[in-house]
Amino acid sequence: MFGGGNKIKLEKDLLDRVKKVAEVAGYASHEEFIVHIIERELSNFEDGASDEDITEKLRGLGYIS
Repeated sequence: MFGGGNKIKLEKDLLDRVKKVAEVAGYASHEEFIVHIIERELSNFEDGASDEDITEKLRGLGYIS
């Protein structure tokens, strides 16, 4: 799943939490869980019809001002 040479660094505490939740939730691996979360969040933003819609969503979430 992450075999393409791409790597994401996570703090150890966060990775431990991800692994625990992934196991409890029944995912095959913590990588599968991370991919699922990222895909779900991206779909929330990709529903926007334009860059302006995405910008407004990010602004509403407090990611940008």
